[in-house]
Amino acid sequence: MATITQSVSTAVELQERNQVGGRLTKHTGDPTPPEDSDELLQASLAADAEVPDGGYGWVVISACAVITWWFIGTSYCWGVLQAALVREGLSSSSTLAFIGSLATACISFLGIINANIIRRLGTRISALLGIFLLGLGQVLSGFATKNVGGLFATAGVLFGLGVSICFMVVSAIPAQYFRAKRGIANGIVYAGGGLGGTVISFIMNALLGKVGVAWTFRIIGFMIWATGLPAACFIKERVPIRRTQFVEWRLFRDIRFSLLFAAGAIATFPLLVPPFFLPLYTESMGMTSGAGAGVVAAFNFSSAVGRLMCGFCSDRLGPLNTLFMSLLLSALSILVLWPVSTSIGPLIVFVIINGMANGGFFSTMPTVVGNVFGSARVGVAMGMIVTSWAGGYLMGAPIAGYILNASGGEDAGIGAYRPAIFYAGGMTLSASLLAMLIRLKTDAQPFKRL
Repeated sequence: MATITQSVSTAVELQERNQVGGRLTKHTGDPTPPEDSDELLQASLAADAEVPDGGYGWVVISACAVITWWFIGTSYCWGVLQAALVREGLSSSSTLAFIGSLATACISFLGIINANIIRRLGTRISALLGIFLLGLGQVLSGFATKNVGGLFATAGVLFGLGVSICFMVVSAIPAQYFRAKRGIANGIVYAGGGLGGTVISFIMNALLGKVGVAWTFRIIGFMIWATGLPAACFIKERVPIRRTQFVEWRLFRDIRFSLLFAAGAIATFPLLVPPFFLPLYTESMGMTSGAGAGVVAAFNFSSAVGRLMCGFCSDRLGPLNTLFMSLLLSALSILVLWPVSTSIGPLIVFVIINGMANGGFFSTMPTVVGNVFGSARVGVAMGMIVTSWAGGYLMGAPIAGYILNASGGEDAGIGAYRPAIFYAGGMTLSASLLAMLIRLKTDAQPFKRL
C-alpha cells in the first residue's frame, strides 16, 4: 500500500499525518508549548484527512467566485465613481476616498463578529445576507449622490456590511473542501474579484455616460441581486463550523501570528491606493475618463491573473514564500515603475505588474492562515487577522489623498502624485520585510516549500 505523508501546520504545533494506520507523528523540534495541542488541532487533522479536494467543492468555489466578483470587483471600481463625483463637484478626492475605504474597512471592524455570525447562521444564509446588503447599499446610494453624508451611510456602511460578511464566507469555506489544492482554490475564488472589477469598470463607465451617477449605482445593485443571490444558494459547509472562542488570544503567543497580524496591518494601507487613484492619475495625464476606466479594468484583470498565479504558487512553492514575493513585487513596482509612468506605455506596465502582485495578497492570506494555523481555526484566525487591517483600509487611501492635496492636487499634474506614491511603496516594502521574517521564523532554509 502506498504511503502518503502530508503536512498540516497550526499555530499550536507542526505535525505530520502518516496515512498508514492513521497515526500522527509529532515534530520533536517544535518550540510551541505542548499544552496548546488541543481539540482544534485534532479537528484540523481529522477534517483535512477527509477533505475531498474536488467534487462539490468546485461548485462551492464557483459560487464563491461569483460573490467575490461583486464585493471585490465593485469595491475596486470605487475610483471610477469617485472620479465622476469629483467632476460633479460633490467633494474632494480625499473625502470621497474615505467612502470607498470605509466599505472595505468594515471587513476589519466586523471580522471577529462575522466569524461568529457565520458559525451561527451557516455559510449559505450568511452569503445570502451579505449579497442582499451589497445590493441594497448600491441601490440606496443612487438616492444619495448629492449628499456626502448619505453616501457614507449607503456606499460606505451598508455596502461595507455586505462586503465584510461576504469576505468571511469566501475566506472560510474553501478550506473545508480543499487541502492539497487549497492555494489554487483560493486563487480561483479571489480571481473572480479581479475579473469582476475588469468588467464592472467598463459597465460603470458606460452607465455614467448614459444614465448618470445615480442610476449607475442602482443598476449595479440590481445586477448584484440578480446574479449574487442565486450563487449564494449553492454555498454550504461540508461539515458544521466548529464552535471556537470569540477571540483566541493565545495565538499571539506564536511569533508568526503576531508578525502576520502586523504585516497585514501595514500592507493594507497602500493596497487601495492604485485602484482608487489611477482614474484621477490618467485624467491628470490629459486622458479621458474612459481611459481611466480602461486602466482600472487592466489593473483588475491583472489582479485576477495574479490571484490565480499566486494560488498556483502557494501549492507549489508554499503560501508563505508566495506572500513574501507578492508583497515585494508590489513594493518594487510602486517605487520603481509608477513614479516614471509619465505616458500610457510605462503606466500600463506598472498597472499589469502591480495588479498581479496586489491580487496575490488576498488570495494568499487565507491559504497562509489555513496551512499555518489549522483549517478548523480559519474562521477565528482570519477574523482576528483582518481586524488589524482596519487602519489601513480606512485611512490608507485617504492619507494618499491628503498627501496629493498637500502637493497641489490632481490639477497640479502627475508630479503631485509622487509623494503619495512613495508613501504607498514604502508601506508595502515594510510589509514585505515582515513577511520575510515570518518565513524565516517558520524555517530558516531559504529554498524550502513553506
